[in-house]
Amino acid sequence: MKNILLLVIGVGAGFAIAHQVSKTPAGKQFFEDVDTRAKEFSAALIDGYKTREAQLRSE
Repeated sequence: MKNILLLVIGVGAGFAIAHQVSKTPAGKQFFEDVDTRAKEFSAALIDGYKTREAQLRSE
């Protein structure tokens, strides 16, 4: 139970800190870069999945 409480406190603190950092210009730029990279990664995964699925269906 103690570990769960510490996890919840850590997540809450992380969100609070991220919210404060995102208010600064450098923080906004950082989170925009992270968002862009996450979207590119997601698109690459989806593309790879669809390509492999098409290969398997054609066999």
